[in-house]
Amino acid sequence: MGTQALQGFLFLLFLPLLQPRGASAGSLHSPGLSECFQVNGADYRGHQNRTGPRGAGRPCLFWDQTQQHSYSSASDPQGRWGLGAHNFCRNPDGDVQPWCYVAETEEGIYWRYCDIPSCHMPGYLGCFVDSGAPPALSGPSGTSTKLTVQVCLRFCRMKGYQLAGVEAGYACFCGSESDLARGRLAPATDCDQICFGHPGQLCGGDGRLGVYEVSVGSCQGNWTAPQGVIYSPDFPDEYGPDRNCSWALGPPAAALELTFRLFELADPRDRLELRDAASGSLLRAFDGARPPPPGPLRLGTAALLLTFRSDARGHAQGFALTYRGLHDAAEDPEAPEGSAQTPAAPLDGANVSCSPWPGVPPAAMGGAVCWLREKGPRRWGLPGAPGEAGLCGTDSPEGWPCPAPPGTPRLRVLPRATGL
Repeated sequence: MGTQALQGFLFLLFLPLLQPRGASAGSLHSPGLSECFQVNGADYRGHQNRTGPRGAGRPCLFWDQTQQHSYSSASDPQGRWGLGAHNFCRNPDGDVQPWCYVAETEEGIYWRYCDIPSCHMPGYLGCFVDSGAPPALSGPSGTSTKLTVQVCLRFCRMKGYQLAGVEAGYACFCGSESDLARGRLAPATDCDQICFGHPGQLCGGDGRLGVYEVSVGSCQGNWTAPQGVIYSPDFPDEYGPDRNCSWALGPPAAALELTFRLFELADPRDRLELRDAASGSLLRAFDGARPPPPGPLRLGTAALLLTFRSDARGHAQGFALTYRGLHDAAEDPEAPEGSAQTPAAPLDGANVSCSPWPGVPPAAMGGAVCWLREKGPRRWGLPGAPGEAGLCGTDSPEGWPCPAPPGTPRLRVLPRATGL
């Protein structure tokens, strides 16, 4: 799962870096920067304070008035999760997207997800309707009970496609930019099913595709857009051991400004180097013990080579950095419009397991026992025969999936499991 890094800096002067198959130099759509760089929105610090369509746009409760629940401003005294004397949507428990507490509904549910269009990963193109006739993405497809966003991205990169779409928690579809011309956007909260291979990631929904550019998390690339985002290999999954990756950065500019939005390397042996592409000279180096400084980093070159290497034990979230070209080498750094908001403190516990919660009764279905989540039950789409869709809510493998209650139809039949 990886590509060989190109060797030699002089060689780079004459031969461009190979791009991931089907990926463009930079972003296909050159989107503005979003408020979130983690796929589950754990870093969201915006001001949305109403729930999504499924929550009927209900107003959120203030976090300093929710002491009767598990999460409140009192449970976040350092502000690590962004809770406080406000009612803005947040994701303090590592759920799949930001949410908030609401006044209890008739179903007894007292929290809802928020639909925040500005909170997404750059490279995520949105939630699309997939009726199956014709499919929203027309390329090859497959399924996996260990699906993550990056598993699908790698599958579609290998097949030579520009786009990858995840659906129903376990299905992956590939396609091209032309497919999006006839696509129909759905509300972001329709893509609310947890990836079967990662409890902190979303993999579409029933009849809903979450669509990504395959350049996200690639191990190499040639980035020439005026501004963009570079992710560590395998992002949003953790990077693996023995990774050796390179990215050439050369926008039309006189200088570069880099800002690290996320940076988490396992140890000092996992290292990111920034080199002048023309001379090969080392400009800056960061590792697990020496993180980059906060705020923008100015470099007096517009031709940059980034290399990342991890050791045999390397496993961590990695990094996400934004860049923009400066037309004047003496230009003062300033944050680009729409830049991401960075959390005030590290987000450890982004994938907190909550199975089982003390005092929460199990739900017995079809002879199996499934623990319900503290915030309430959730529908799951399950692979296998049509009609399977179980009720469950744990974010860890020991409690799910649950057998489907009888008579629960799927929106459409997905492909048989092929083991991506």
